[in-house]
Amino acid sequence: MEKLEGQQCMMCLEPALILEEIEQDIPYFGQVAIFSMHCDACEFKKSDVEALEQKEPARFTLEISAVEDLNIRIVKSSEATINWKDLKIKIEPGVNAEGFVSNVERLLNDVMQTLEDNKEMEEDNSKRKKYRNLIDEVLDVKEGRKKTTLIIEDLTGNSAIISEKAVKEVLKGKRKN
Repeated sequence: MEKLEGQQCMMCLEPALILEEIEQDIPYFGQVAIFSMHCDACEFKKSDVEALEQKEPARFTLEISAVEDLNIRIVKSSEATINWKDLKIKIEPGVNAEGFVSNVERLLNDVMQTLEDNKEMEEDNSKRKKYRNLIDEVLDVKEGRKKTTLIIEDLTGNSAIISEKAVKEVLKGKRKN
């Protein structure tokens, strides 16, 4: 593990940024580097995960059909797109996108929190109702009452769904440099 403290934060410009890099072997995926930064002054944080071996652009598809599926491990890079077509939820990478190593449940919890936040800020009652319905659908998935299909696409190849249930496809001719 490599750790640098007292770096200048790009958000608040204080010398309170901590940079960390950890190498980890993830079963069925391989060696990865997990990068993180956190500012003690302004609480800015960002993280990413990167395969240490060259990977092909890939799409992973997973049907979530039981509560046990919430424990399936996910490796998501900051470059990955997450898609739940049946829930009409698509999360595309952006400037502040983060990578992580976690599980399906954390991903659903993050989606629920974002939906809750958007619902609270929405002034239009019909849109608030749509957010509430989406939140209910995500809760149904978490409680095993609804099936959904999770798709993760990553042109860098730095993402994966670690499960025998997951289907991996190579995205031909779509390498990101």
